[in-house]
Amino acid sequence: MEKQADAQYPIHDLLKHRWSPRAFGEQPVEADKLRSLFEAARWAPSSNNEQPWRFIAACKDHELEWNRLHACLVEGNRKWAYRAPVLILSVASLNFEDDGKANRHALYDTGMAVENLVLQATALGLVAHQMAGFDVEQARADLKIPAGYEPVAMIAVGYPGDPAILSDRLRERELQPRTRQPISEWTFSGQWGIPLR
Repeated sequence: MEKQADAQYPIHDLLKHRWSPRAFGEQPVEADKLRSLFEAARWAPSSNNEQPWRFIAACKDHELEWNRLHACLVEGNRKWAYRAPVLILSVASLNFEDDGKANRHALYDTGMAVENLVLQATALGLVAHQMAGFDVEQARADLKIPAGYEPVAMIAVGYPGDPAILSDRLRERELQPRTRQPISEWTFSGQWGIPLR
């Protein structure tokens, strides 16, 4: 199933095709493709080239590890993410390595690395769905995340599945057209509140 973005202005096809489905096929993600996702993340820009992102990944064929990540999800996400063959938790290192000072761009940079990962997934025929709905404290404890690191988002990765496998409510959401606010609502010219010229 495809849901191309209805862009107001020309954008790259990769961006048009990227979306976040909840229906996953059962086919495992090949190890080389999974490594390509992390290679794409590796080349994201970051403040002072700090590369503050970390990833904890588990494939379904390593059941204990995969279950540990899945158990951190809120119930609403567990209902569909159990089909995803790969779960990944993105984590940000909150301090610069050289001087230990707070890196206020760590979450931003980690987000850029995840966007690279998600776009690479799209290029490889995979789909990725990012989730804020997980128990941060459970992730810290169960995944042994040390102090100074912040769990950011869970990501389900796999091959596209048939929306018919979803509950009625989720299938309805899956089939709705993609929408976005118009550029004019959030882009300003020179200062806040002045519409972009």
